[in-house]
Amino acid sequence: MTDRIDTKLAELGLTLPAAAAPVAAYVPTVEAGGMLYVSGQLPFDDGVLMTGRVGEDRDLGFARKAAERCALMLVAQIKQALGGLERVERVVKLGVFVNSAGSFTDQAKVANGASELIVALFGEPGRHARSAVGVPVLPLGAVVEIDAIIQIAS
Repeated sequence: MTDRIDTKLAELGLTLPAAAAPVAAYVPTVEAGGMLYVSGQLPFDDGVLMTGRVGEDRDLGFARKAAERCALMLVAQIKQALGGLERVERVVKLGVFVNSAGSFTDQAKVANGASELIVALFGEPGRHARSAVGVPVLPLGAVVEIDAIIQIAS
């Protein structure tokens, strides 16, 4: 699985970032009962946090890219937690939080930035359930935050 994902990342011109350290009193991942729960990840582009509010000072394209960057960080966290990606059996669910103006209603289109990348990387096991919700603010002013539930082999 790791080779396939590394190949696909290269084809897309993307690389996995270093897994981000927690910024508060939590751990990045918890493995329990055949599942890996990944804490919310923020979007970084070349090490810079992507901030703003969609529909106010950021557009849909920026937010989709931010969601993609969150997905890359999710994969980096999974790889760090498991020592590789071979144990990933299925991406079960993504929870997508979009820092949105009250009039912005395309949270699902923002979330597609992450969902499409996860499916591109993992194939059929990457097809997942998802929620995409608008919120008035996110930690550190991030434009998107995404968490995940991953089914893993023991």
